[in-house]
Amino acid sequence: MEVAFWIAVALVLYAYAGYPCVLALVARIRRQPVIRAPITPRVTFIITAYNEEARIAAKLDNTLSQLYPAGRLEIIVASDCSSDGTDAVVRAHAPRVRLVRSPERRGKEAAQLLAVEAASGEILVFSDAATILDAHGVATIVQRFADPMVGCVSSVDRFIDADGRVSGEGAYVRYEMTLRALETRVNSLVGLSGSFFAARRTVCREWAVDRQSDFSTLLRTVEFGLRGVLDPDCAGYYRNVAEERDELPRKVRTVVRGLAVLATNRGLLNPFRHGLFAWQLASHKLCRWLVPFAMIVAAVTNAVLAATSSFYLTLLVLQAAFYAAALWGLWRRTPALRLPAFLLVANVAVLIAWVRFARGDRFTSWTPSRRLPSVPQLTSR
Repeated sequence: MEVAFWIAVALVLYAYAGYPCVLALVARIRRQPVIRAPITPRVTFIITAYNEEARIAAKLDNTLSQLYPAGRLEIIVASDCSSDGTDAVVRAHAPRVRLVRSPERRGKEAAQLLAVEAASGEILVFSDAATILDAHGVATIVQRFADPMVGCVSSVDRFIDADGRVSGEGAYVRYEMTLRALETRVNSLVGLSGSFFAARRTVCREWAVDRQSDFSTLLRTVEFGLRGVLDPDCAGYYRNVAEERDELPRKVRTVVRGLAVLATNRGLLNPFRHGLFAWQLASHKLCRWLVPFAMIVAAVTNAVLAATSSFYLTLLVLQAAFYAAALWGLWRRTPALRLPAFLLVANVAVLIAWVRFARGDRFTSWTPSRRLPSVPQLTSR
């Protein structure tokens, strides 16, 4: 019972704290610099949309305002058989914007495939209708492709408030961005920001329509012998979901799709073939997705062990206090308890995702998250 308890506790601590600490230590002795230069390759900017009539015009205006040579920037909107006025708004922006429309609703990645096949750019930039960029967004992200070993580039995530000003990202988003920065310094990213990322056309040739495109693109990049990197100077700005109750199903969908990608590419977990990246993938993704099981084991075994000593009783009280704080934070929306509340919701979502994944759910179709009103103009970085 004690062995099970401490293994469970060790897994939780490693997933959230141990892996970043080890990465930071590795970064002291191993650095993989990224070459950066002001290049202007032919770029295709792909916006995936499903029933985005309310915000697609603002997204297109934001994209058309990019400070990038006009003759080198192609803009394509991939409509997943939108049933509102999305397509009409896009057509009104022709010929500067092209529309590719799926004849039936098949999902985000299927719509993206139509755009990839129609694209002429050397570099493909992917974004969604809810994300805005500053005027140098495209010019900034492509500079990393001056490095021939870079296959894909991720932006950083930034939240914006109702006035269009950058607001606090939250502790967890800052944690993730720090982790991605360390992974870039050491070797390669393990995941990309799905709202804004770029990839070489060569790594997008075998496009899977049934798997999460951002995660799949990163894994294909590694299979090509290239690396994915974070560009800390390039940000995708977006608002939070309109209703907090929408966050749980969104997280469930994301994890189910991630599990499907990992299962398909499980060979990348082989350290004898993929070395350092296999460890990164196992640590960042697999261990994180095993945390809810470890939390359950830790709680159950601790409850049994509490009867054997005051030490384990104290640990049980601390566990109970954490869950109580998380539940109180969810109920009262207490800012000081936002992090434990987030961790509880995130791990409940992962647990549900495992059940849905085991049941055969894959979520190939999609409905964009409802976010706070339309895409605003960015007034400050």
